[in-house]
Amino acid sequence: MKVGVLAVQGDFAEHIAVLKRLGVDTAEVRLPRDLEGVEALIMPGGESTTISYLMDLYDLKGPIKEMAGMGVPIWGTCAGMIMMARELTDKEPTPMGLMDILVTRNAFGRQIDSFEADLEIKNLGHEAFRAVFIRAPVIFDVGQGVDVLAHLPDGKPVAVQQRNLLATAFHPELSPDTRLHQYFLNLK
Repeated sequence: MKVGVLAVQGDFAEHIAVLKRLGVDTAEVRLPRDLEGVEALIMPGGESTTISYLMDLYDLKGPIKEMAGMGVPIWGTCAGMIMMARELTDKEPTPMGLMDILVTRNAFGRQIDSFEADLEIKNLGHEAFRAVFIRAPVIFDVGQGVDVLAHLPDGKPVAVQQRNLLATAFHPELSPDTRLHQYFLNLK
């Protein structure tokens, strides 16, 4: 299996490192031609307005929407989740509308308000997953057909799945725990 990682900005190198530890063939995706032969795609965290601008500049949104519609597994982490949302509470960036979720950017405050939390994630067993939240978004609404996989103690969803699409508000690539990456690899 060849997994593409959107590499226009953000922490794409960390996702690639995890995938390589798992023995997965990877491709850095910067242009539409880089999507050729990709069987799954990760859209990493970073600065969402910059990622959106560069995706528009390099004409990546259309081909990625087509891939999602064809059932290709796509996973958005943090800013990637923002890009996958149907709608944001903010005016920018313009999300791609891949998942039926309403998202707020930087929901927990500034960089200093970043935190870690132990989550119980559906389908990963009973052992807690240590999640890293960095200027993280939060999901305020999920549509029908969206399965909440994990939430914070206050009930806010932070990991969701809709068919072949996965989104997390946190950064699994910054954890030594590879279970979420393995889960994503098995979506196909």
